[in-house]
Amino acid sequence: MPRLGIDNEPITRVLPSSQRDAKGQHLFDLLCHHLNLLEKDYFGIRYVDPDKQRHWLEFTKGIAKQLRSRPPFIMCFRVKFYPPDPAALKEEITRYLVFLQVKRDLYHGRLLCKTSDAALLAAYILQAEIGDYDPGKHPEGYSSKFQFLPKHSEKLERRIAEIHRSELSGLSPAAAELCFLRKAQTLETYGVDPHPCKDVSGNSAFLAFTPFGFIVLQGNKRVHFIKWSDATKMKFEGKTFHLYVREKEEKRLVLTFIAPTPEACKHLWKCGVENQSFYKLENSNQVRTVSSSNLFFKGSRFRYSGRVAKEVMESSAKIKRDPPEIHRAGMVPSRSCPSISHGLRFEQRSADSQESRTHIHHGRSGVSP
Repeated sequence: MPRLGIDNEPITRVLPSSQRDAKGQHLFDLLCHHLNLLEKDYFGIRYVDPDKQRHWLEFTKGIAKQLRSRPPFIMCFRVKFYPPDPAALKEEITRYLVFLQVKRDLYHGRLLCKTSDAALLAAYILQAEIGDYDPGKHPEGYSSKFQFLPKHSEKLERRIAEIHRSELSGLSPAAAELCFLRKAQTLETYGVDPHPCKDVSGNSAFLAFTPFGFIVLQGNKRVHFIKWSDATKMKFEGKTFHLYVREKEEKRLVLTFIAPTPEACKHLWKCGVENQSFYKLENSNQVRTVSSSNLFFKGSRFRYSGRVAKEVMESSAKIKRDPPEIHRAGMVPSRSCPSISHGLRFEQRSADSQESRTHIHHGRSGVSP
């Protein structure tokens, strides 16, 4: 199996020119086969359009029709639906890929936590990626060579090294990654993919969807948490997003937010529809096409097309194979952060060329949306 991480040489897979109009599912299946990944429903492919708006590749639609930019097309393999309980994942390869994503979330400041939790999480990363503390290999200040969080203080770096040296010796990479995920899943912002917006008073906020419900962040504080079972409807009109919430005694609360652009608002709405379907429904037969607007007004229509979390867990329990070999990418002493893919590039050459073909690169190049 190919190594994963920032230091790997690009790995190329080819889609023939005759498959330039292949649906997103074809590309996704190709990547999962390349990664030897069976528990693939938690993952997706993300890309950024020319207006800097992020999107998830829709698997039921053609790839080329979704991308408005000129080739080469840059896409990234990402966790789309965070496992509610990472320890319940059947295979180590799946946990490793989720670990890479959550580590990336910590590095980019999406996984918010207090200093003591940050030190422990960073120490687990050190243990997973460089192993037991060895005074011959790890001189004073060794933890300062790595970037785990948006900002480091010397005091925090010393605490990270102290935990690594004294508390984690003997943990295998897989065990350290699992400990990291178990700690991360207890944090309020586990699984958060923030969407910037403003509330009706003009205050900046971030909306996000987690395995457990819808949250609103202002600054570093969670100001709303709505369980998926209490979110009755989501809709958008232009830049305005509405979330309808069931309260006690049949009362209904409507939360309203303003997105930066209509495109950002539509993306927010589609993410909400998909997350609620995945985490709330009992089976995929319950999935329905939803409209972005009222019944009598023309609006966007969208339907989640995958399996739901309960079905995914039941399918995972039936996996019977020898665990695939995992070649972990060790950390490098720099201020960059390894992530799942660091870019999956979908490159379409000129149709006039006899060599016309489509490439997928898994490696260093590319943006990281």
